[in-house]
Formats: sequence, C-alpha cells, structure tokens
Amino acid sequence: MPQGGWPKEQLAGLAARRDALRQATRVPGGDHEALLDAALTELDGAIEALLGGSLTDGVPGDAVTDGLPETIRAERRLLHAAFQQAPVALFLLDRDGTIRRANSGAATLLGVPTGYATGKPLTNFVDLGSRAAVETQLAAVARTGGPRRADCRMLAAEGQLDITLTATAIDLPGDPPVLVITAAPQQPAPARSQRPRAAGKDAGKEAAKTAQGTDASIASMTQRMDMVTTVTRLLLDNSTFSEAVTLQRCARLLAGEISDWVIIDMERAGQLRRQFATGAARQREADQLARTARGVDPVPESVPWQVHAAGKSVLLAHADDPGALGAGPDGTPLLMMLGAASLICVPISDGTDGYGTMTLARQAGSPRFTVADLGLAEELGQHLAVAIRVDRMFRHRSQVAETLQASLLPARLPANVPGLEFASAYIGATQSQEVSGDFYDVFKSPDGWAIAIGDVCGKGQDAAAMTAAARHAIRALAHVKSSPVDVLAAANDVLLAGDYDERFVTVKLAFLQESGRGVQVRLGGAGHPGPAVVRADGRVEIMGGGGLPLGLFADSQPNHADLELSAGDLLFFYTDGVTEARNATQQFFEDHLADSLAADVTRTAAQTVRAVQELVTRFSRGELWDDVTIVAVMVGGAGYPAPPTFTAVIPGSRTGPR
Repeated sequence: MPQGGWPKEQLAGLAARRDALRQATRVPGGDHEALLDAALTELDGAIEALLGGSLTDGVPGDAVTDGLPETIRAERRLLHAAFQQAPVALFLLDRDGTIRRANSGAATLLGVPTGYATGKPLTNFVDLGSRAAVETQLAAVARTGGPRRADCRMLAAEGQLDITLTATAIDLPGDPPVLVITAAPQQPAPARSQRPRAAGKDAGKEAAKTAQGTDASIASMTQRMDMVTTVTRLLLDNSTFSEAVTLQRCARLLAGEISDWVIIDMERAGQLRRQFATGAARQREADQLARTARGVDPVPESVPWQVHAAGKSVLLAHADDPGALGAGPDGTPLLMMLGAASLICVPISDGTDGYGTMTLARQAGSPRFTVADLGLAEELGQHLAVAIRVDRMFRHRSQVAETLQASLLPARLPANVPGLEFASAYIGATQSQEVSGDFYDVFKSPDGWAIAIGDVCGKGQDAAAMTAAARHAIRALAHVKSSPVDVLAAANDVLLAGDYDERFVTVKLAFLQESGRGVQVRLGGAGHPGPAVVRADGRVEIMGGGGLPLGLFADSQPNHADLELSAGDLLFFYTDGVTEARNATQQFFEDHLADSLAADVTRTAAQTVRAVQELVTRFSRGELWDDVTIVAVMVGGAGYPAPPTFTAVIPGSRTGPR
C-alpha cells in the first residue's frame, strides 16, 4: 500500500477518472463547470489520502439465509415495494458504480423495461459530456460517505433529459456500503390539478393513446420501407460504376435520415480501412470531425473490426465503451468526439463475401437505436454489398475488355514514313461493355505499306478471338502473297479452319506503293464499306464495298479495285460504326460523311480524323451503338509538304468499350 494509506486499486481508479475528465473536456458541448467541480472533488480526495485519511474497502458479509422470521420477511417485502413504487427514480449502486437495482420510476425515466439497467454502469445512461464528472462524484461518495449532487444529461428512450443526480452512501453491517441515487428532472413540469374523470372519458383517452401508438408503428415501418426503396434507387442509378461514389452517396443519405453519423470501413489488402465518414450536420465543426474520423482506421479492439471479423451485427442501444470506435490522433475516443450515445454496426456482406462494415451512430439528443433499426441497417448493408459486387464485376470485365482490345489494335502507327501521314481513332460503343470486334493495322509490306481494317460480327471474348486471328493472319499472309485479294482469300481459309461459331468478319485491305510523284493503291474487299477518297481539290468519292465476308464460304472471292493518289489526296477507312451512328430522329451519319470530309481540304490526316470523330459523337449525342474505328493516310508532295513524322490521333479513350 502506498504512503498515506492509498491502496493501489484506488490510485488506479483516480488515474482513470483523471484521464476521463481530460478527455471529456474535448467533447463538443461538454459542461466545463461540472467538470471543474469534479476535478476539485478528485483533488479533495487526493489531499485527504495524503494526509492519512482512511479509505474503506468494505468486507463482504455472510450470505443471507432463509431462516428469517415472518415479521422480518414482511418488512423486507414492504421495503421492496416502497423502493419499486417510490414516486421518484431510484438506483442502488455498488461502489464501482454498477447498478444493483433500479425501481420502476428509473425504468420509466430511461424508457427501458424493468431490470434492463441491472448490471450496467449508471454512467452508461449518462451523456458522454457529463459521464466523467458523474463518475468522479460517485467515486467521492464511495470514498467519503458524504452526499453529492451532479447535474447531467441522461439518455432516455426519445433523447436526453436534464437530470439532477443526488447520491448518498448507505452502510450495511457486514456488507460493503451501497450508493443510493435519486434522479429528478432539473426543471420539473408544473403539477396539474387532478380532476375526477368519468370512466368513459378514461377509456376514450386510453383508446386514443393506443391508436396513436399504432399509427406511430405504422409510420415507422413506412419510413423504413421508404429508406430501403430510396437506397435501392440510389444504387441502381450509380451510372458511374464507382464503388467510392456509391459508398459516399449512400452514407450521406443515411446520415441525413436515420443516423447522426455514418462510418464506412472497407477491407483493402486484408486490412479494414476507413473509407468514408460523414455527419448529418454541415457546420464547419462537423466537417472537421468528419475529416478526423476518416483519418482513423479501425483497430482490432473496435466494434467495426470485430463485426467484420465475425460477420455478425452489433447493436449498442447505450454505447458504454468509449473505445468502441477507437481513438482519434490525440488519443481522445472517437465515440466521445462524435458525441455518439447509441451505435449500430453491420457487415457489408452479400451472404458469401464480406466487403467491410457500416456503422451508424446517434447522438444523445436522438432516440436510441432499436432492433427494428438494426434490421433496416442489415438490409441496407446487404444492398450495398450487392452493389459493390456488381461494381467490381463490371470493373473486372472492363479491365479484361481493355486488355483484349489493346491486343487487337496497334500500339502505335509507323513513324517517319516519307511522303505519307497516318492517323487513326478508336471509340468503343457506349451501349456495350463487351470487347469490340473492330480492328485495324498499318504495317510494312514487301513493296511498300499495307493498311487493314475490319469488323467481326458480334462482341465479347469469342469475337475477340476471331478478330485476333484475322488481324494476325492478314499481317502474316501479306508478306507471302502478292495482292490484297490473294491475302484475303488465304485468310478466309484460315478462319474457316477455326471454330468461330458461324461468326464472320468484313475486311478492307490496301497495298500502298510509291509510283512517280504519287501512290498506287491496290484494294481488296471482303464485305467491308468504303474507303472514301478525298482529293486535294475537295472532290469526295465513297467507294463501294463488294465481296463476301471472310469465314462463311470456302469459294468466296474478295473484291478488287485500283486507284492512284496524288499529293494532298487522302484515303479514309472506317467501320460501320461511323456510317450507322444515329441521331435523335434515327437519321444515319452515312448521309453526312461525304460533306464532313469535303468541309476543309486543307486539313491534315490527323485533323480530318479528329473532325469526323467529333462530328460522329456530336451527331449521336454520345450514344454510340457500335464501335467507331477510323484509319486515314494522306499523300504529301509539292505544295503540300509531308510532315516529318506521322501523327496518331486517338481522341478520348482508346482503351476499349465502356
């Protein structure tokens, strides 16, 4: 025992209460006057101990036996009835502040069933801002035996009440002393004169009260159903497929409707991380608290961590553990910083996979959470989990599509080609998440350069397989076959030998060879539209398709055409995503293609590609039902100098379908 008769356990209790008082000073809205009074009380106790004052630990008495006279048992029944039916809220506490008994007045005050409070610390039902001061005053009563009073706010069923607690100690011979606490409103309502009521009026009042309770229950159920519907609509409307956006929008909605604070924690790399935190209030102080909460990850001892690990929800109607949400950067419990008095934490799980937790917190001024609120939170957690699962599935499919699409398109166009400028653009269809069937290629051929563009029927991984086969077959065969027609015929045999589920591919292949001051072009077509020839003087010729698609028939013959390009001429290749783009009146861009190409003959190949792409996007209002692929080559010469390097234009995103 330390000097002055101060036992170690009492010294530890003093240190704990000191820390609690220090933390309580940081709680928004705390009663600093009450905290100062409590601090002085602790100081008085320390002085008494240092001067040699005694501290009574108390010795447990013998167990009560049943062999008591009837008169004594009657007295005990009388005392029990007087305690239970006393017209004031009464609590019997052990020296550590745990409630041993609470009468019916106390249960009514707290709005809990009789016996609910037994075994819980009295401070569980005290607002966080007053909790440390009340703990100090109770410890002073236990230490000195003298009465104490403390003004505080207690947590009742429908919010918080301003209460005056009066505590005194009762010595029991042979047993440790107990504390008797009375709780009375600080400003009791004026008493109303009681007038005799007719039995019929009383019955009518009771019926009206019952009807009001029924209406309140129906209204509460309706509110919960409306909340589920609202959240479901919010999740379905998340067109961005963003997990972060989904979580933030949902948290803000819940913080404004059923909770004062919402905290979302998500599992990242095997660890639970704080994703988002928001409060219903939008004041500067609340925003600062939200930023503080976002910067604190859950610790293994916290409720969110335990809920995620066990996959089981937790309802704390009275949040008694200040460390339930962990601590802030300065060590202050987050529960106290947020002023949380009631807590719900549910797993974000779809029944198979757990993604994180959602924590709802209500402050002392709000009704405490009930089992019905827990059921609503669990359902919302499941809805969130389904939305996250779908979001991650779409992201995975998008990543697969991007990877596959990147393999079907050249990483870059040839550079430093004398007298030629190449340009290209690709835009994935906005109405599809599948891998595109479009492809293009520009590569060196034995006699010059080759341009291939094609479109496979359908989308998805099967279409991508055929696209890859067609592109690579054409590139390989172009080095051993002398004409585009022969290349396409041989590629048809390759595709027929494969198993592509009756898919086919349209292709246009061009061999470019220098000829004097111009370029000779030999074309081979297999059911593919175009290309368009834009002459330097502004004339535009849309060439026909012709030929049968590859992969259908063994005896199909590709179409053949030859043309000459002079300086300033442009050869414009495209897929049917360009010509079949539609506007709001279901008109096709095909009718506007020639005018778009002839609009400005001074444009380079890159500028022409960019202009057509923008026109198609504007024409369709960004709603593309098919992929748009464009490849253009312009011939340079006298009066129209060739650029020193090519320009590859890929406006927007070239990463595949979205």
